[in-house]
Amino acid sequence: MKQALLEVMRMNRICRMVLVTCLGSFVLVIFYFQSMLHPVMHRNPFGMGICCRKGSRSPLQELYNPTQLELSSNAVLHQMRRDQVTDICRANSVMSRKRRVLTPNDLKHLVVDEDHEMIYCYVPKVACTNWKRVMMVLTGRGKYSNPMEIPANVAHVSANLKTLNQYSIPEINHRLKNYMKFLFVREPFERLVSAYRNKFTQKYNTSFHKRYGTKIVRRQRKNATQEALHNGNDVKFEEFVAYLIDPHTQKEEPFNEHWQTVFSLCHPCHIHYDLIGKYETLEEDSNYVLHLAGVGDYLKFPTFAKSTRTTDEMTAEFFQNISSEHQAQLYEVYKLDYLMFNYSMPSYLKLE
Repeated sequence: MKQALLEVMRMNRICRMVLVTCLGSFVLVIFYFQSMLHPVMHRNPFGMGICCRKGSRSPLQELYNPTQLELSSNAVLHQMRRDQVTDICRANSVMSRKRRVLTPNDLKHLVVDEDHEMIYCYVPKVACTNWKRVMMVLTGRGKYSNPMEIPANVAHVSANLKTLNQYSIPEINHRLKNYMKFLFVREPFERLVSAYRNKFTQKYNTSFHKRYGTKIVRRQRKNATQEALHNGNDVKFEEFVAYLIDPHTQKEEPFNEHWQTVFSLCHPCHIHYDLIGKYETLEEDSNYVLHLAGVGDYLKFPTFAKSTRTTDEMTAEFFQNISSEHQAQLYEVYKLDYLMFNYSMPSYLKLE
């Protein structure tokens, strides 16, 4: 009887051990599948934990740790672009870090999207009208759904978008560290010719003609007529270039944003941009940003008419009448943009 009782107790212990082992394995299986569904958070390149936004992955987390294999090539491409900027900033540290502290005025081009934790630095003549439209859709809380239904003049109303200079210093620092920061760039001289064509050859841009055209004619044109001095609406590209390389121009006031360098508008040596899109791959890069924001399924970047777009061939034609000396001086003005964003020196330049 005693032997039988001991045998029953031993069997009970074995059963309990088996049961515990089974339960433990079941729990481990649950944790395994949970970890597959909700991967452990990685840290971003700044060493800061990226927290999930409203139950989903943040744009920063999706950028640096893509969940979809087909996005990995994009991640590699943008890492190369970031590295290029870092290398040029380091190589040109004397020039790039003349001002180590940014002022609120330096941040007025950085548009903030609180809902999707993104900051976009807009560069005029690099699809910034359409990007402002998209940002209005993203930040409009349902007020807008189709970017192209937003008139261009409405997109450029400053009150329709919040910029980083409107925040307190602690709030600015928090967003710069935790939000995905991106900008779009373009071949510098192509962007410059596009700005010239838009601001000085279109009759409706009377404000630019009055403010800049009259000044350029007065400084650069000998024997200018009174009409030209008064209207400033027939500025030649050669006169525009001469105005840009004139030392008095920069001393008098900063360049207008439409021909200011990206280096001076977005401060890439002071602000670490996570994503650098290019005008040459605009649609692909833009939709990649929207995918990272988690809105790619229902919001696409607007396509644009290419018939009036300033091309490389068109830019080359504009530079035909620019002397080699002025070409060299103008290249020096935009040299950092060329190097930083990996654009080759144009083959049409006649540099001696």
